[in-house]
Amino acid sequence: MQKLSSLFCLLGIFCSACSQPTPRQIQAGPPIPPVPGKINGLTFVAPPEPFTENPMPAVKNVGASWIAVVPYAFTRPGVPSVRYSEKGWQWWGERPEGVRESIRLAHAEGIKVMLKPQVYVPGSWTGLIDFPSPEAWTQWETDYEKYILLMAAIAKEEQADLFCIGTEFNNPIQKRPEFWKALIGKIRAQYPGKLVYSSNWDDWSHVPFWDQLDYIGLSGYFPLVQAETPDMEALKKAWKPLCEQLRGYSEQHNKPILFTEYGYLSVDSCSWRNWELERGIEQRRINEQAQANCIDALHASLQGESWWAGGFIWKWFPNMRGHEGYPERDYTPQGKAGEAVLRKWFKGE
Repeated sequence: MQKLSSLFCLLGIFCSACSQPTPRQIQAGPPIPPVPGKINGLTFVAPPEPFTENPMPAVKNVGASWIAVVPYAFTRPGVPSVRYSEKGWQWWGERPEGVRESIRLAHAEGIKVMLKPQVYVPGSWTGLIDFPSPEAWTQWETDYEKYILLMAAIAKEEQADLFCIGTEFNNPIQKRPEFWKALIGKIRAQYPGKLVYSSNWDDWSHVPFWDQLDYIGLSGYFPLVQAETPDMEALKKAWKPLCEQLRGYSEQHNKPILFTEYGYLSVDSCSWRNWELERGIEQRRINEQAQANCIDALHASLQGESWWAGGFIWKWFPNMRGHEGYPERDYTPQGKAGEAVLRKWFKGE
């Protein structure tokens, strides 16, 4: 699923008065006792510069027990290369020193970390990566392996709690499954922790190597309800058949399912093909209640399911740095009604 990228956009400030907004209050219902062992995660957007203050107190304040650290590499459409700069043009939070500092700060506060290296394809999406010849595929795979093994080495050295081997590579996995199976073996030889792959919401049943991993990972962006402000009952009804399908798949493979990403823009109709609303987002009507209802219904439907390991909400800006300039409409729940909903489910408040 193509998502807004924070990588080439201008920086913005959430508000002129403060760097961390106060979440709006909503009718969030009574406190919910947290379910022990669930991965209550936030996806950190790598900041362009070193942290000006420790971002982990805000993570603990919302009750999250995990963060995902996402150092991006880049592939241009049709170009068989993966570019990652350990020094130079890469944002600080994506370079090795920023990745390490993020992991260390999290661990110092008792927060676990999934290291989730991703590839950004300008104007396209990783699921569509394709090349006309075996030689071009091999060239791209050589670059990707170098990048991912560098990240696996950092994960080992910093004792990251979970490592993601890739994100939403629909076409590459279908066309080149043997590369991915061999790559998992190389990662296992280097990193001793648990592994996951992040499949797209419509591709998880086509992944041929779940038996080599510890979780079935997927991006939980399922289209649910076509409504500007979907209500809770309609959303929970839409989740029921999906839960049955996912439960059966989890039981079939004897592995828990982890939502390596999930989230909703805070605009009208965000419960239906959410990613299509990213284009022209600055013109979309703000709708915090729609976002809050979607987050609430997801947890109401999944939190009590034993097969569901939890998930990482897309996305969270440390100290509100690195956003695209439209945080009031973006996926982040920070300072919005959705943050109170997360606190309800993560922290029981």
